[in-house]
Amino acid sequence: MKAVIQRAKNAQVVVEDKIVGEIDHGFVVLLGVTHDDTIDDAKYIANKLVNLRVFEDENDKMNLSLKDVGGSVLSISQFTLYGDTKKGRRPNFLQAAKPDVANELYETFNQLVAEENVTVETGVFGAMMDVQFTNEGPVTLIIDSKESK
Repeated sequence: MKAVIQRAKNAQVVVEDKIVGEIDHGFVVLLGVTHDDTIDDAKYIANKLVNLRVFEDENDKMNLSLKDVGGSVLSISQFTLYGDTKKGRRPNFLQAAKPDVANELYETFNQLVAEENVTVETGVFGAMMDVQFTNEGPVTLIIDSKESK
């Protein structure tokens, strides 16, 4: 499982001209799921996400977590994180999990984050989405659950 995490001042996701998810302050998370991911991968990413110390404290040091600052998460499913561009000009997505598996683990991830008392807003799994946000810092990080093993 891979997550691209971007610290945001504000964010929203629009589907068919309707805002379906919106946050004021926190993280925009693009989450990709591959074939061999399990609930343990979702737990690892969720735990890492809510405890990452990338928000400034009173001394302007990145020392506070999402939980410390009362931030929220805008979670977007993103199968293209497992796009392979090694050959040719069109990526293949063979490493991305099948939609039913990916959606189940995506929903599990969102539930795990919410269980940490963090508000989670989402897009619509499998839909064409417009994600709009202000990247604060900018701060962008990648968490890969396979690197935890």
